[in-house]
Amino acid sequence: MKKNQLGQSDLYVSELTLGCMSLGTENQKASEIINQALDTGINHLDTADLYDFGMNEEIVGDALKGKRDQVILTTKVGNNFDKAKEDWFWDPSKEHIEKGVKESLRRLKTDYIDFYMLHGGTIDDPIDESIEAFEALKKEGVIRAYGISSIRPNVIREYVSRSTIDGVMMQYNLLDRRPEEEVLDLLHENNISVLARGPLAKGMLSNNAVKQIEKKGQDGFLDYSFDELKLIQQTIAKQSNNASSFNALALKYVLKHPAVATAVFGASSISQVTDNTNFNTSKTLTDETYEGLKQITKPIEYAKHR
Repeated sequence: MKKNQLGQSDLYVSELTLGCMSLGTENQKASEIINQALDTGINHLDTADLYDFGMNEEIVGDALKGKRDQVILTTKVGNNFDKAKEDWFWDPSKEHIEKGVKESLRRLKTDYIDFYMLHGGTIDDPIDESIEAFEALKKEGVIRAYGISSIRPNVIREYVSRSTIDGVMMQYNLLDRRPEEEVLDLLHENNISVLARGPLAKGMLSNNAVKQIEKKGQDGFLDYSFDELKLIQQTIAKQSNNASSFNALALKYVLKHPAVATAVFGASSISQVTDNTNFNTSKTLTDETYEGLKQITKPIEYAKHR
C-alpha cells in the first residue's frame, strides 16, 4: 500500500488508516482486527485517550506487543476525563497535555508516540500554551510530530500560522465536502497533511449504503434530506455499475486531493477491514469520475466557526 509523508515530518503513513475507536473492548477480537489491517499493508493506527476512557489505548497497546516498530501510532489529548464517573471536560492546557501524554504512554505500553493530536480546539483556547506543550514534547523525543483534530476553519488557520503542525484530522467525505471550500488548499500550500476521518459517512457511502441510509439517514445528513441521500446512492450505483465498489469510490474520492495523506476508517469486524482494503489503492480516480461525483453532491460550507 502506498505511503505518504505526513506534513514535513519523517513519518510515512499508509493511504488507509485504521481508526481504532470502534474496536470494542474484547482484546482478542480487537487484536484480530488490527492484525488484519496490518496484513493488508496498513501501517497507521489512530486512537485517543478518551475512547472508552483509556481502555481503547490499552487494547491497542496490548495488540502491538512485538509489533510496535511496524506501526505509526497516533493518539490524542485535550479531554480531561474521569474514568470512574465516565465524565470529561475540555482542557487544552500545557499542564494537562504534559500529564496526558504520560498516561497515554503507559496505556499504550510504549515510550514514544509517533503523531500526537489535540483532540478538538476552540478559538478561545490558550493556543500558544498548547503549542508550547507539543513543541516541548517533540524536542524531548516523547512525540515525533503533532497536529490537531478539528473541523473549525478559524482554529485551523491559527495553528497554520502559529505552529509547526504536520497534520490536521477532519471529517471529509463525498457528502461532507466542506473542507474543499477553504482548508484543503490552505493546508496543502503549507505542507500540512490531512487525515480524512469519516470517509464513508457513517456507512452511507459504503457497500451497505442502502441499509445505512435507511438506518441513519431518516433525518437527513448535513444539508441532505433522506430522499436526496437515496437519490445519490442510486445515481452512484448506476454510474459505477457495481454496488460493491462504493467503499473504493468513497475512499479514493477523499484521497484524490493532494492535501490528503490518509483516509481513516473505523472497523468493528475483520470483514469491515476487508471491505475497505479490497481494492488497488495505487489506481486513483480519473479526473472525469472525480468531477462526476462532485456533480452528484453539494459543495456545502461551514456555517459556524468562521
